[in-house]
Amino acid sequence: MVDKKNDDISCGVIKTHEEIINKVKEKMPKEETLYDLAELFKVFGDSTRIRILYVLFADEMCVCDIASLLGMSQSAISHQLRVLKNARLVKGRRSGKEMYYSLDDEHISMIFDSGLAHVEERS
Repeated sequence: MVDKKNDDISCGVIKTHEEIINKVKEKMPKEETLYDLAELFKVFGDSTRIRILYVLFADEMCVCDIASLLGMSQSAISHQLRVLKNARLVKGRRSGKEMYYSLDDEHISMIFDSGLAHVEERS
C-alpha cells in the first residue's frame, strides 16, 4: 500500500539532477556559517526577547524602563539583554551610571519585520 502523505515529498524515482546539485552546492554557505545562522534564530525563539526587541524599535531604553514597560524584574530583563547582546542584536551605551540599550543595526529590524509580516499574513 502506498503512503499518500509521504508520496508528495518523495521523488518517486531514484535519479539525481547533478547540474542543480552542483549549482546549489557552489552557492551554499559554509557549515559553520549555517550553524551561526541557526544559533541566531534560536535567540529569536524566546517571546521575552522578542518583546524586548520590539520595544527597542521605538527608542533606546535602560533596563528600568524596559522592566517597567514589560512588567518584569530588572534581573530578568538584564539576563535577556545579555543574550541579545551576545548575539549582536542589541548594543549598550553608558550615560553616567545608566546603560541604555538599542538595536545593534538595521538588519535586526529587517529580520523582525519580515518575521512579523509572515506571521500576520497567516492570521
